[in-house]
Amino acid sequence: MLGAALGAGLSAPFVRSARAAGGRTIRVGYQRYGTLIILKHTGYLEQALARSGDRVEWSEHPAGPQMLQAMGSGALDFGITGDTPPIFAQAASSRIVYVAHEPPAPQGEAIIVPKGSPITSVAGLKGKSVALNRGSNVHWLLLRALQHAGLTSADINPVYLPPAAGRPAFDTGRVDAWAIWDPYLSSVEVGSSPRLLTTAQGLVQNRQFLLADRAFTTAHPDLVQETLRQLDRSDRWAQAHKENVSQYLAADTGLPLDVVRRAINRLSFGVSPMTPDVVAEQQQIADTFAAQHLIPGRLDVSKAIWHAPA
Repeated sequence: MLGAALGAGLSAPFVRSARAAGGRTIRVGYQRYGTLIILKHTGYLEQALARSGDRVEWSEHPAGPQMLQAMGSGALDFGITGDTPPIFAQAASSRIVYVAHEPPAPQGEAIIVPKGSPITSVAGLKGKSVALNRGSNVHWLLLRALQHAGLTSADINPVYLPPAAGRPAFDTGRVDAWAIWDPYLSSVEVGSSPRLLTTAQGLVQNRQFLLADRAFTTAHPDLVQETLRQLDRSDRWAQAHKENVSQYLAADTGLPLDVVRRAINRLSFGVSPMTPDVVAEQQQIADTFAAQHLIPGRLDVSKAIWHAPA
């Protein structure tokens, strides 16, 4: 586990100097669903940071692209997003770095159409409108699904909408299809039983990535490591207590319990350091988006990987 790996990498003098620093704040961004909001609920990070006189400041964001925009502007130190937002963020700025990743969750995102739609496959999206949050994890899913069906993004009419606007557009028929992730996916599944054209299974990994401001990781690597340790601890607890997690997230978000329970059962838990194979996955996404001129040019993802101090 990541916690053990990071713990072994901290020398005693480094830990003493970190504890002596004190009075610092790590600003953490989270979404209304996912492992960081679970960490927020456990209080593990607050308890750990209090021992060194430090604190955490939480802020909610509607999706990964908006979270990384805040980080890129210097308003956030640490956050979590899907696989695609970091690509757009790196294309816009050199200040954001990957610090860890979570396991794949391919059932946690999908491309859907209304249950009465005549569209029965991804190939049937040719000439149709598809709602998605631009630069989010489902943007990559959509590109890969189209490619697998022998289509390109030029064959559809993408309608870029955040999740809160995507749902009414989908429900009222203003778009033909919707590429969306949990818990929004679970919510519409429970509410209207749409037809799934495809999930990410067999197409993309749908990993979550922990990201941080590069300058913050340089100035306060111990805070980043402690946050990862406590997230790993929270993940291990959540894996064993999914019903508890579902109940308090339902109460916190206002979503029905059956919606949250469905989403949590598809969520993957665990925190791991970045590895060459995971970096290669991200490089494939970057190369695909560059080839389709969705980002300005080719990126070297390896230049955005944080290496924890030994």
